Amino acid sequence: MASKKRVVKKAKKQTFRFLIFGLACIFIIGGILTSFAKVWVQIYDKYKEKNELEEKILALKEEEEQLTVDVERLQDPEYVARYLREKYFYSKNGEYIIRIPEESKK
Repeated sequence: MASKKRVVKKAKKQTFRFLIFGLACIFIIGGILTSFAKVWVQIYDKYKEKNELEEKILALKEEEEQLTVDVERLQDPEYVARYLREKYFYSKNGEYIIRIPEESKK
């Protein structure tokens, strides 16, 4: 009878140890998975930010090209004169400016 009690105690002790070991493994694996998830979220955020910045770079390059073209055009006196006449209603001597409303152009 004493040996049965000893065997039962030993079995309970082993079961308890196995349960503690299993819970420790679950917590460790959970911590590792949480760490991996955080890293993947950071990587994904950086990837999105990289794509947004690349799009912004393309837009800025296009704007730079347009501004370069504008600078070249503004160095031509004929273009500047035509631009001033169209945009700011500047006229030569003897010219009359007649404004046409936008609605009637259509």
